[in-house]
Amino acid sequence: MSKPKVIFTLLLIIGLGALSLYLNRDWFATKTIQITHRVSPWLDVRRPGARGRNLGQPVAFTLSGYLRLTSVNVVLAADLATNKYAHPIWSLVTDSNSMPTASFVYGGGIRGMRPEVKGAQPDPLVPGVTYCLRIATRDQAARHDFSLAPQN
Repeated sequence: MSKPKVIFTLLLIIGLGALSLYLNRDWFATKTIQITHRVSPWLDVRRPGARGRNLGQPVAFTLSGYLRLTSVNVVLAADLATNKYAHPIWSLVTDSNSMPTASFVYGGGIRGMRPEVKGAQPDPLVPGVTYCLRIATRDQAARHDFSLAPQN
């Protein structure tokens, strides 16, 4: 094989390898927000701002990273299925910048955020009912359905 053919073959292999990495690695795709939840009875004592209120079992939400949230709300999943503008049972918004957060507790506060309606209190969560948590940042939005196990 002649020298130009070898150089051409090597350049072709390197070019195809680079193209394959570009197409299969999702390097340039935007990262989606991942949300998980957990029900932790021990959080009942540590839930900030929840003293004297019975909000049901404490639910903690964890995000895929530290995010500056612009809105957080929880609605009944059944209401959301039939009504695009379902009434939230808990809603927080920010006027300027919220602190970056990676987790929060239902009914608790998030630094830099306030209730959407002044003086509004979150409704208690009912076991066996499916809820939908909706969060938004400046660039993205995400939702997560969750429910509490019925208590025995």
